[in-house]
Amino acid sequence: MLIRYKKSLEKIAMGLLSFMPEEKDVKKLQNTIKEYETNSDWHLFLWKEADDVLGAIGVRLEEDINAVIQHISVNPSHRNQGIGKKMVNEVSKLYEEKYAVCAVDEIQQFYTKCDDDIE
Repeated sequence: MLIRYKKSLEKIAMGLLSFMPEEKDVKKLQNTIKEYETNSDWHLFLWKEADDVLGAIGVRLEEDINAVIQHISVNPSHRNQGIGKKMVNEVSKLYEEKYAVCAVDEIQQFYTKCDDDIE
């Protein structure tokens, strides 16, 4: 289930985002989390199953046109179980009526694979 990020889940969210290559640096990661907390166009969601948070997906809204998936990460011990695809599908459903959903270059290949699987 997709849930909205909140401050009480900061450590979990930072842990998940740290698996992304461009978020390895602690300062960069702290700035990214701060951006999600303060910028109304940045939305971070977590994927929760039972009582465990297993993934994170971040979206940046651009000019009331695009919803750009810019971060996606799944706990390594839960990868290859379709969690990333579920997150992409849920985010797409959430934004598709108002925005064109797309992805940044770094995750475009994964996004395209998810999109292909939907059709």
